[in-house]
Amino acid sequence: MIELDRITRGFQVGDQLVQALREVSLNIAAGEFVSIMGPSGSGKSTLLNLLGLLDRPNSGTYRLDGLDVTGLDEVAAATVRREKIGFVFQFFHLVPRLTAAGNVALPLLLAEVAPGERKKRVARLLADVGLSGRADHLPAQLSGGQLQRVAIARAMSMNPSILLADEPTGNLDRATGREVLALLEDLNQRGTTLIVVTHDQEIGARAGRRIVMEDGRVVTDKVS
Repeated sequence: MIELDRITRGFQVGDQLVQALREVSLNIAAGEFVSIMGPSGSGKSTLLNLLGLLDRPNSGTYRLDGLDVTGLDEVAAATVRREKIGFVFQFFHLVPRLTAAGNVALPLLLAEVAPGERKKRVARLLADVGLSGRADHLPAQLSGGQLQRVAIARAMSMNPSILLADEPTGNLDRATGREVLALLEDLNQRGTTLIVVTHDQEIGARAGRRIVMEDGRVVTDKVS
């Protein structure tokens, strides 16, 4: 599904070039649960952004489902993201003025899904994350765990084959984080490829495959 071949990514900081990724090569198969760990500045989030086509490498090749997506223009990259990739972030990134249902419906609205189908899909997604009774609540009326559940439902609204999560439990207490992790694991067991950037050792231990990065390189890649 995902093939990275000698991916490099550098950023200009003042008069210095900082290498965030150094010739990273990875293959990730459909249906895997992969955790990406390492110290701050090791390249984890840069790698996740590249996987999600939110950034481009300076060199190397990225193939997704056999398609070379390395140099796609923004319109083509947005199409691939919409059709294949869902995102979950530490700080939720919900629209404050929209209800839980409205936030989940937003990608469907942008994709011009018919209103009837949109309504059914939103109801099913909120039920899947245990929030049917909170559909009309605004983000300010929801707990941290509920906000992350809404974010997960939104990420899954277009039925992506890949779910990318950047510190999905980092803003939650331990008990709520475990509930969110269980939800992500359930999605993975249903066939969604799950790739999680985390500092949480528990998530790392529960992933089927654990990748550790340092200084922009993969230093460990182990299957549980």
